[in-house]
Amino acid sequence: MQTVTEDLRSGPDQAVIDRAGAVLRRGGLVAFPTETVYGLGADALDADAAAKIYAAKGRPSDNPLIIHIADWEAIGRIVSEIPESAKRLAEAFWPGPLTMILPKSEAVPLTTTGGLSTVAVRMPNHEIARALIRAGGGYIAAPSANTSGRPSPTEASHVAEDLDGAIDMIIDGGSVQIGLESTIVDLTDKVPTILRPGYINQEMLEAVLGTVAVDAALCGENVRPKAPGMKYRHYAPKAELFIVEGTRRQVRVRIDELARKAVQEGKKPGIIGTDESKEYYTCGLVKSIGTRADEITISRHLYSILREFDHSDISVIYSESFETPHMGQAIMNRLLKAAGHQVIKG
Repeated sequence: MQTVTEDLRSGPDQAVIDRAGAVLRRGGLVAFPTETVYGLGADALDADAAAKIYAAKGRPSDNPLIIHIADWEAIGRIVSEIPESAKRLAEAFWPGPLTMILPKSEAVPLTTTGGLSTVAVRMPNHEIARALIRAGGGYIAAPSANTSGRPSPTEASHVAEDLDGAIDMIIDGGSVQIGLESTIVDLTDKVPTILRPGYINQEMLEAVLGTVAVDAALCGENVRPKAPGMKYRHYAPKAELFIVEGTRRQVRVRIDELARKAVQEGKKPGIIGTDESKEYYTCGLVKSIGTRADEITISRHLYSILREFDHSDISVIYSESFETPHMGQAIMNRLLKAAGHQVIKG
């Protein structure tokens, strides 16, 4: 298959959007930008089209797909019940980086939901994404547009690196804004529960709903995760990754020691630091992920940094930890998954 890339970095082009929509309506796959990461889209209500997503990504078939909609009115067709909590969250955060788990309707094939009786729904806050959803029929299933297990794509070149030749089209909308996948909150239980942290954090959700729980699996408890996708390896670079925790000074000293030891052992270490810390490291390939003064720079660059290390002759990566006030839980969730929860104390 030849993958066509369309350049929309300067903004939406309706002719291109219409062509991409036609690809989706005939059962094809289109990668497109959102405010979080690039998504790999197919017609969510077409079981055969949804199955192509799993095949292209190498994604386990029990890992549900998120259905993206462009208008609130569209939700009624794909869910069997709309609780008041969903209406309140939509009013507060849609369009935006929030996914809600709700009871599915008969219109949604089990292929899309990974065999579950619930459906994940989101309305992205990206002009190109919403235009494509409308052109493609109104219901686009779209996980991240990468090979399963790899760092998620935050620009079109990442999509091409993983999926060129396996999908019909890539829409290049430039670099994404946030860089981490949407928050997922389950609204099917009595207490709303966060299954995946993201830009919309627990404090923001509680300001709208009151008490909001966090899935015990996210807190490190040895329990079965509620979201099937949480049991799979994600975001991993090719080199082994370790997260170093402690005070900022402890972390810098420990990472520098580990990097020097790696060099002595004949390895080439990589280091993930920040604008504030990068000058402290004395050896290895040091990359700044952003500045702690603006945590969105950290989330936006995380996956691209991991991919950059994949293109370097790196044997092992040591990363600082990022307990930032707004997105710290989401950033550390992705880093820990990428590292296989390998943590070193500073």
